Amino acid sequence: MSTNEIILAAVCGVLVVFSLVAALVLPRRAPGFPGRNLGAFLFVALVLVGGALAAVEVLGTEEPVEAATPGETQPRETSTPETGPPPETAAGDPVAGKEVFASAGCVGCHTLADAGASGTVGPSLDESKPAAELVVELVTSGRGAMPAFPQLSEQEIADVAAYVAQATGG
Repeated sequence: MSTNEIILAAVCGVLVVFSLVAALVLPRRAPGFPGRNLGAFLFVALVLVGGALAAVEVLGTEEPVEAATPGETQPRETSTPETGPPPETAAGDPVAGKEVFASAGCVGCHTLADAGASGTVGPSLDESKPAAELVVELVTSGRGAMPAFPQLSEQEIADVAAYVAQATGG
């Protein structure tokens, strides 16, 4: 769990606890609640809701998955301590890659007309037209909401990358 996720959980936890106390505990202890303290109660409630929304806006952003720019032939070098540099791209077989695309669950998240996929969780591959090198990088290391797929062999990753690039013109 990242630091941002921990902070977001804490901020939202404070808001939830405040809401539960204000809805369940305070009315039983003080039947006239909030009474003449309505202004203070509304101020605290608005500050907590505003703080939670601001925290989500600032800390809840994920790195977007970007397609390779047209004409880009080299894979983008992204290296993290957890994943290391992306592997070299092996020659892929687009026919075998179509099978991997279906069996690895890509169809559940991505839209790709050639595969009959209409997922909405990840970006539309028909629109982003990623280069094979970018597909290799993302399937190997993951990014944002997309997980890595360590269960796939280097050849399967190369195959699915070749398929996506061929099917989208990426």
